[in-house]
Amino acid sequence: MAPRGLSAEEKRVKLLEIFHETKDFFQLKELEKMGPKMKGIVSQSVKEVLQSLVDDGLVQMDKIGSSNFFWSFPSQRGAMMQNRLNTVKDTQTSLRTQVDELRSSVEVEKASRSESDDRLQALERLAAWKKEQVRLDAELSAYGACDPAKIEEKRRAVVLAKEAAVRWTDNYVMLLSHFTRQNGVEAADIRTFLGVDEEYEDIEG
Repeated sequence: MAPRGLSAEEKRVKLLEIFHETKDFFQLKELEKMGPKMKGIVSQSVKEVLQSLVDDGLVQMDKIGSSNFFWSFPSQRGAMMQNRLNTVKDTQTSLRTQVDELRSSVEVEKASRSESDDRLQALERLAAWKKEQVRLDAELSAYGACDPAKIEEKRRAVVLAKEAAVRWTDNYVMLLSHFTRQNGVEAADIRTFLGVDEEYEDIEG
């Protein structure tokens, strides 16, 4: 069986290791030669991987004369990772604030609600979101190490979870409001009839 090639994230980590282990400046041509020998990175992919590190601020570039030089030091990476960790935490705080606001809106609507298949589907999506939120909280608690190979993936996951939570909870509130006004059915009667308790509708729980 042929050996598995490096993933995009693995290439980023290994190329970054070249800078941190040598603590030196390099041109692209030098890195294209060093990548395969030192880290097993295919020469043709070095340029693309290097550009992604520059775009993320993990590698610095400066033009000296007609040549571009690249460098990165461990202390610089630590600062970058801390900034990214702070961004992830800020995103989580913002997400929780929005969930609290949406929960308050739902409380206002509790006096009169209506039931439908669409509403049940919305509640199922909310339950799925709760599980996803628990998973993200567990991952965030492990971010202290600031793994450079995974931090970007975690940030994107939180953003996607935030968008999903807002979309699901918006749909949930809209459905409750619509069917309540249309049918004038009491929430307590609906929950009793369908066997749905109040805890199932707790967005933050």
